[in-house]
Amino acid sequence: MKTKKVIALISNDFEDLELWYPVLRLREEGIEVILTGEKSKEKYIGKYGVPAISDDSYLSINYKDYDGILVPGGWSPDYLRRVPRILEMIQYFHEEKKPIGQICHAGWVLISAGILKGINVTSTPGIKDDMTNAGAIWHDAAVITNGHIISSRRPPDLPEYLPKFIEALKK
Repeated sequence: MKTKKVIALISNDFEDLELWYPVLRLREEGIEVILTGEKSKEKYIGKYGVPAISDDSYLSINYKDYDGILVPGGWSPDYLRRVPRILEMIQYFHEEKKPIGQICHAGWVLISAGILKGINVTSTPGIKDDMTNAGAIWHDAAVITNGHIISSRRPPDLPEYLPKFIEALKK
C-alpha cells in the first residue's frame, strides 16, 4: 500500500493540541503529514504559544496529490475560511470523497466552503448555530463520521477523533 499523504492547514492562533496531536498520531501510523500555511517554511504560533513551521504553502501545493486534509480549530479557522484557495481545497476533497477532518472551530471553514447541507457533524458548541444555519445536522458527541467528513468537538475528544480519521484514510 502506498504511503498516505495528508495536508494539515495552519495559520496563527491554531489550537495547539488540535494540530499537534493529529499530526503526531498520523505520523505514528506511517502517514505523511504536510503542514501547510500561507507561506512555505514560515513559523506560525498556536493559541498557547506552541510553534509550527509550514512545510509548504497552500497557495502552491498540488492538493490533488493528497489523500486527506485536517483543519485544526482555535481562532485560525476564522482566517482560513476567508482564503479562496482553502475553500477550493475543501470543496475538492468533498467532491472526491477524500477524508476531511475538522475539530472545534474548524467547522467554520467547511461552512464557508458550502459543503455541510444535510451532513451530520459536531463541533465546539460555540458554533452550533453556525453549523445548523449552514444546513448541517449538529450532534453533541465526541466524534461524528458522515462518510468522508470526520468531526470532533474539542481537545478532550482527540482520542476518539483520530482513530475515525485514520480509519477513513485507510479505506
